[in-house]
Amino acid sequence: MDTWTSLQNRLQELEAAALQLEQPDMAFRKQASDAAAEQAFAYARQFLTTLPEQKAFVEDVITPRILQQYPVQDEPRKPEEVFALLHKIFDDVSLNAASGGHLAYIPGGGLYYAALGDYLAAVTNKYSTVFYISPAAVKMENILIRWMCELVGYPVDKSGGYLTSGGSLANLSAIVAARDAKQVKAERIPRSTVYFTHQVHHCVLKDLRVAGLAECVIREVPMTDAYEMRPEALQQMIEEDLRNGLYPWLVVASAGSTDVSAIDPLNEIADIAEKYGLWFHVDAAYGGFFLLTDIGKQKMKGIHRADSIVMDPHKGLFMPYGTGAVIVKDVQTLWRSNHFDANYMQDAIPYHDEISPADISPELSRHFRGLRVWLPLQLHGLKPFRAALEEKILLTQYFYHQVKAIGFETGPFPELSVMIYRYVPDHLKDNITAINELNARILKKVNADGKVFISSTSLNGQYWLRLAVLSFRTHRAHIDYLFHLLKKIVEEEHLAQSQFHAV
Repeated sequence: MDTWTSLQNRLQELEAAALQLEQPDMAFRKQASDAAAEQAFAYARQFLTTLPEQKAFVEDVITPRILQQYPVQDEPRKPEEVFALLHKIFDDVSLNAASGGHLAYIPGGGLYYAALGDYLAAVTNKYSTVFYISPAAVKMENILIRWMCELVGYPVDKSGGYLTSGGSLANLSAIVAARDAKQVKAERIPRSTVYFTHQVHHCVLKDLRVAGLAECVIREVPMTDAYEMRPEALQQMIEEDLRNGLYPWLVVASAGSTDVSAIDPLNEIADIAEKYGLWFHVDAAYGGFFLLTDIGKQKMKGIHRADSIVMDPHKGLFMPYGTGAVIVKDVQTLWRSNHFDANYMQDAIPYHDEISPADISPELSRHFRGLRVWLPLQLHGLKPFRAALEEKILLTQYFYHQVKAIGFETGPFPELSVMIYRYVPDHLKDNITAINELNARILKKVNADGKVFISSTSLNGQYWLRLAVLSFRTHRAHIDYLFHLLKKIVEEEHLAQSQFHAV
């Protein structure tokens, strides 16, 4: 059996296993007697059962203005009126983030069991920030965090972290912990240096500013052709900064960059960070949960050596938006940056043996995020998650080979499930502006079709189309549809050019 046939067979097997993450029909049995609940579950049932036929994207910024006709008022509205409004303003309007055709940015999740977890969390309204107030909620979150620590290879007895609202807050928490651990005081900030590549997520730059570190010296480390950090260049920059009297204190590596899913050489960077005493942070918000696969484990060797790691369950675990995580090798670094006692919290003091999120995070009031993660993992088990993640990697490789076969130029071979590609016809090879405009037209035509939704990025002045495969509902049929649509668009472009030259 040749490699191509083997790849297609494996994709079929993985898709069948990943389909277990879909909700069973019995989940839509009548949940409550009141009209609002009936309307809500009817809306959910209609949305999910018609999802395969729905478009992934419809450009519409006008319809949501209908909301202006529904101001907050003293008298209640009828449930059927309110849910009809939701149907009108949400369905077939803009990006359908739950669609398997969502192939842009980093797709979010939308697991049905996670929604049930959120429903119960909101109904019970557990205060999940202090162990004394809600021991089960805090214990559940801590168990999830310990599982993540084990997944990356951290020592479970010392490591820890908490569930955040997403990668931005998670990166901010890690940066603040690093700032305090490395004693970057105010007077030292202008001489303190931070290292990362141009592929670092923009939230890291934003978080440095929010953390009061905007005046730090920022060093962009050169990259390889695969957009990965060059360790030898990092070391040279650190040594030069030391000679110039600067204070190198933080290096940020990517484990799955947003543009191309690049993974920096984690072991080599860890060696350098240890040698020069830098805090080593890994942004694995997108890529971290690929550690559940054999491919991911192989590609992210050395991640356990990081001082802090960010990984988002609302990405690689397909959970709802608003579910991130930060974990650190030594949980006391988070404690020292965030812990405060208040006189009205004196009743909780005897329970400090179990770490509360309030002690290691800036949040006090927060949603009970743990249940939305815990419930799907319990009810599905890990097997379909592993299958879905491996499927996404192989689907991206599948598209990589297909799109090259019809003449598209591709970026580096995808490390995970994001890749870049663009169409460069022979007659435009030396005209960067025309190439960029052509690919922008291709993107517009793909998204106007609406069945799938793609995005773009710019690298070194070049416009690239971008594929991001991470929805658990994305399968080979979606990738084949995009491929055939691109092929049709390119053929139309060729025809248009031929007619132009004929005239």
